[in-house]
Amino acid sequence: MSSLSGRFAGKVALVTGASRGIGFAVAERLVAEGAQVCITARKTEALEAAVESLGGKERAMFVAGKGDDAEHHAAAVTETIGAYGKLDVLVNNAGINPVFGPMIEQEPSAARKVFDVNVIGAVGWVRAAYDASFRQHGGAIVNIASIAGTAPAPGLGYYAASKAALIQMTQQLAFELSPNVRVNAVAPAVVKTQFARMLYEGREEEAASGYALGRLGLPEDVAAAVAFFASSDAAWITGQTLLIDGGTSLMRGLG
Repeated sequence: MSSLSGRFAGKVALVTGASRGIGFAVAERLVAEGAQVCITARKTEALEAAVESLGGKERAMFVAGKGDDAEHHAAAVTETIGAYGKLDVLVNNAGINPVFGPMIEQEPSAARKVFDVNVIGAVGWVRAAYDASFRQHGGAIVNIASIAGTAPAPGLGYYAASKAALIQMTQQLAFELSPNVRVNAVAPAVVKTQFARMLYEGREEEAASGYALGRLGLPEDVAAAVAFFASSDAAWITGQTLLIDGGTSLMRGLG
């Protein structure tokens, strides 16, 4: 990490859904490489603790709110620019999955909520950042999709469909916002977070057996790829989605 410690010096990032898990790991990585960050989530207490862990107000700030609230999007972007003078990077990590099981058994209201946060909310964050800064100054956007958006995912139907939409949206926005704004995505497999615990808790060894690299992912694995896409090292890359899956996609059809 020491050789990359200045890659985001003078840069400002906004990371949604970042009080814990992948979002927090992304914010931590960006701060380690020199960025100032604003993190968002719903719960103020968790955000306060996260900001403290990131180095306090000199390095990080927070704005609490709901991921599908347009007023929250605008306020977070405005407050970030007001505090740090600019905005260079947006990481769309906020996402929900309140239901598990066959799609046909789920209530339509739950499906609407998933898409409101995971897809429409993500576009709202892009719109807010673009209107306030990226339209004039350019920027980099990284969307956190999922391997579930690339193939059937038992029990995760609406969540998987929303992540498939996010992958397509990444390409669409990359096309529409070029040449000054780059838009890419990462699509992790199972990462050891509280959000994904039902997919591995109590049977981690069994779950990891389906991965060519022999383990589940860590938030830091995703954060490293996000930092690459957000940095000038990816200056000629846009509209791409990177699978971060420990080789599990290599194992499909085996066994």
